[in-house]
Amino acid sequence: MSPLTITARDAATGPLWELTGVLDHATAPALRTALDHPTLAAGQLLILDLAGLAFCDSSGITALRAARNLAIEQSGDTALAAVPAHTARILSIVGQDRVCTIHPEASAATSPAPQCTAPTH
Repeated sequence: MSPLTITARDAATGPLWELTGVLDHATAPALRTALDHPTLAAGQLLILDLAGLAFCDSSGITALRAARNLAIEQSGDTALAAVPAHTARILSIVGQDRVCTIHPEASAATSPAPQCTAPTH
C-alpha cells in the first residue's frame, strides 16, 4: 500500500488538504501531526479532499474526527470532498456522514456560500 501524502493549499473557504494514499493505523499519525499546524479563522472550513485516498481504516476515521474536533475548537468546521465509495460506506456506517458535510468534489467545497441579498423594488 502507498504511504499517505498530504498536500495543503489555501482556498476561499479556508485550508484545503488533499489526502493521497492510505489512511490507516500506520499513516494516521501523520495526519494527526499535520493537525498541529492549521489555524482557522472563525467560520472557515478545513476541507479534506479524499479523491486520492486508496484505503481508510478505523484509525483513519479517528484521525478525520480529530480534524473535525480541531476545527470546531477553532470556531470553524470541516468538510470532506470527493470521498471514494469504499470510504463513504465506512463513514456512513460510523455516522461520520451525519456530522460532516460531504461534497462530491473539492471545487464544490471551496466555493464561498452565496450571499443573501435583499430584493430590490
